Amino acid sequence: MKNNRFVVMWDCNGLEAVEQLPDPAETTFALLKGVEPPKPQFNIMHWRLRAQFNTQRNYEIYVFEATKGITVEDIRDMFEASPQTAADTIRGIGTQFYSDRRTEDQIVIR
Repeated sequence: MKNNRFVVMWDCNGLEAVEQLPDPAETTFALLKGVEPPKPQFNIMHWRLRAQFNTQRNYEIYVFEATKGITVEDIRDMFEASPQTAADTIRGIGTQFYSDRRTEDQIVIR
């Protein structure tokens, strides 16, 4: 049983978007069978462009895996309940795709 893969994007105001990434094997077999159309994929580069042109919001985009039972709603609930813990957890287990995260040494006036 494979894990689910997700991509999340948040900024200084909280979670902005979360999507489950389709399993590449399932997509390939669906295309080869020709019976069921694969779920259309979103374009992560659109998210990156949004982040790059809104640097004042300090966007972060991460890709990570979660156990099979975890859903998009579970991740949204996690961010709603404790956004800092959710961000720290995903930073620890995920792969960073993009980050404009501010560090303490970048802050001039606190």
